Amino acid sequence: MSSALYQTIEMLSREKNIDPEIIVHAVEEAIVLATRKYYKSQQTMRGELNKETGEIVVYAYRTVIAPEEELADPINQIPLAEAQAEHGAEIEPGMEIRTYLDTRPLGRIAAQLAKQVIFQKVRDAERDTVFNEYAHREKEVLSATVKRIEGPDMVIDLGKAEARMPRREQSRLESFSVGERIRVVLLKVDRTAKGPQVLVSRAAPELVQNLFQSEVPEIYDNTVVIRAIAREAGERTKIAVMSRDKDVDPVGACVGMKGMRVQSIIRELRGEKIDIIEYSEEITTFAEKALQPAKVSRVSIVDLENKQLEVIVDDTQLSLAIGKKGQNVRLAAKLLGWKIDIKSEEEKRQEVEQQMSAFSGGPSTPIEQVTELGDSILQKLVAAGITTVEALADMTPEQLEEIPGIGEKTLERISVAVRHYFGEYEEGEARPEPPASEAVPAAASAEADAVSETDAMAAPSEEDSSEPEISPAPGEESAPVAEGAKADSEMAYSEKPDSEKPGSEDA
Repeated sequence: MSSALYQTIEMLSREKNIDPEIIVHAVEEAIVLATRKYYKSQQTMRGELNKETGEIVVYAYRTVIAPEEELADPINQIPLAEAQAEHGAEIEPGMEIRTYLDTRPLGRIAAQLAKQVIFQKVRDAERDTVFNEYAHREKEVLSATVKRIEGPDMVIDLGKAEARMPRREQSRLESFSVGERIRVVLLKVDRTAKGPQVLVSRAAPELVQNLFQSEVPEIYDNTVVIRAIAREAGERTKIAVMSRDKDVDPVGACVGMKGMRVQSIIRELRGEKIDIIEYSEEITTFAEKALQPAKVSRVSIVDLENKQLEVIVDDTQLSLAIGKKGQNVRLAAKLLGWKIDIKSEEEKRQEVEQQMSAFSGGPSTPIEQVTELGDSILQKLVAAGITTVEALADMTPEQLEEIPGIGEKTLERISVAVRHYFGEYEEGEARPEPPASEAVPAAASAEADAVSETDAMAAPSEEDSSEPEISPAPGEESAPVAEGAKADSEMAYSEKPDSEKPGSEDA
């Protein structure tokens, strides 16, 4: 039958969830420490608890050494000859010579010291037990109870230990009262001076995974596998699933009939949005699905080594693809494990145009050169980012109509102005008058051409040109010469200065 002392030790061990032998060893060590202090001895001592009687004995012991060995520690060692002389010839080297000490003189101070040692040993044992219990259970979902609320943090009772849930590990949609049972994810166990500190979370993705395993039998039996989870607690969660059975739809299994399964999980998370996506080994296909509900035009791999994607979406889908404060694309990137650069069709088109222009060194004419547009239209186009004539010419009517302040009439005016700028006129459209500096040379050229054609028809022969005659001066009457009329005309032409002859550079 156990003594009252040992029964008390067993009860304390069950309460603290530690081994009774740890407490027994702590009691023995405490009595030894108090005895050594009382006797002021440096001898090695040992205590023993008798479980049946509850008696604790303390003794000092010395080790017997062989004759050939040197006596290094006279306090804790004894030569063989001396030991045999005191305790008999049966003593052999290596044996212990015990000297039992009287513990009855130990007073209140020694008892108080022993009590402190026992409590300290029990606390250390309790900390080690807690650490060993939870250190290997990280990322595991545990059922717990809210014990108390300390400012922004919550203290959670795990049963065998207390845990702390900081504000950053709580969902903004959730609030709990003391005594309420909740499920938490064990994040980590830290050794501190005050003992092991257990941290738990309600914001970890593992909580959503555990909830799906509880609600979806296909996930529990591994017919449907969760491949990736990206979560922003209190906002949205994206979960990628795949089926090992071709006859089982992974998304449908998670949603459940009329959405019952996923709605149950949403209620547990206090209304957090959940996107269930079918996993694909093809990264471009997976990226398209991960950016849902936005519709993606195309996905291309920019850098395979650094895992970078470029995603192009329609202009109307850009804000939806990015999400509120970039949440949708951020969660998609976390789900894929790739960097995502998302652009609209218009942004990509402008980027390609800039690259082509830089590559070809093509012209870039300021849009202000199209004078028919007017200041009002120019301001609207420049505000929309259209600063060159080439960019304006490449835009479709639909794209121009999306610019604020441009309607059908303005669109027609822009179209006409661009055609006229490039010299394209429809039949019946008036062309602008050329500048005065260009009109004179053009008229002179036309007159010279006419003279050239007339003179070419009446080109002189070599014989006629050899007979020089002087044409009459203006105002003088010339004699009628029937046969020489032609010659006179030709001579009059031949006497003109070179600058007035057809074909000259001045003409």
